[in-house]
Amino acid sequence: MAKLFGLFFLTFLPLGSSFAQTPTSADFRLALPSHPGQLQWHADGFKIVESSAKANGREIGIRGINASGRLHFLGFLFLVPEQAPLTSAKCRDGAIEPEKKSDSSLRILSNSEVARTDGQQIEWVRYTTQGRDAKTAYMTRGFVAIGDMCGDLEFYSDTPIVVDDADMTKIFASYRLEPQYVPGFGDSFLYAQILYQHRMYKAAGPLFEQALTKLPDSGRADSKTMKRVVTDQAGMAYGISGDAAKARTIFEAAIATDPDYPLYYYNLACADAEENKLADAKTHLQQAFARKANVLPGEAMPDPTTDDSFLPHRDNEEFWKFIQGLR
Repeated sequence: MAKLFGLFFLTFLPLGSSFAQTPTSADFRLALPSHPGQLQWHADGFKIVESSAKANGREIGIRGINASGRLHFLGFLFLVPEQAPLTSAKCRDGAIEPEKKSDSSLRILSNSEVARTDGQQIEWVRYTTQGRDAKTAYMTRGFVAIGDMCGDLEFYSDTPIVVDDADMTKIFASYRLEPQYVPGFGDSFLYAQILYQHRMYKAAGPLFEQALTKLPDSGRADSKTMKRVVTDQAGMAYGISGDAAKARTIFEAAIATDPDYPLYYYNLACADAEENKLADAKTHLQQAFARKANVLPGEAMPDPTTDDSFLPHRDNEEFWKFIQGLR
């Protein structure tokens, strides 16, 4: 199957995304694909270096680091419906207590709470622990909660963190959980993409499809491009997870409305080859490469001679000669 577009598209979400920031933006927002609510904070000078999500759609997280490399953050938004209604203290205890039991070096330095004028309460905990290199790690962590949602924002460093310095005060003043936020296209797309990047293809497929239902049809070029990207990745997610029939359905439906995009045909050829339908694979590859001028900006046609879908057939002299002639 064709390759995933990658992190480039984290920056290409102008259509109502909660994650429209670039990897070096100061505004950080997390939302789940199918549950109202958004976790927000502002942190100047940080960039995102890692993201995570759970296959059940109930947790998303990011890790960031500042320009000096001294200070890191971990931000998570997650659901705990079994314990609703939640409080910030419940979220704190649910996260910290298991860590205390599993890490004998963990030492709580202080606990505190702040009730803000917007009605949200932050539960703070500051603690230290020993890393694998025997160095002391310093953590400052704030929890917020509404309904069945928890927000968890942790800053950590190998040097002490002064929680009341100007920068930290500014960050946590912006930290809040917005319960009325309705997740949109970008939230579903981002969540699906994270799952895909972590090889959770079976879980990613339905969320790519969900993103398609939320994609505004503006008629603009960027809307059409995103539809192609998300459709392509939805079909690939199903195909890689072993559901070739579902992948075929997605690509055939896409061709019916957008017959000019070559990767729809290419991925159908992949499905054909995986089902040993080599005549159909040749037809779809011919259709794909006849449209190779219509790839997206920055995109190139895949090389079928290195594609896992076609490699099992390299001993078929006639078919492999045809494949080699496509490059």
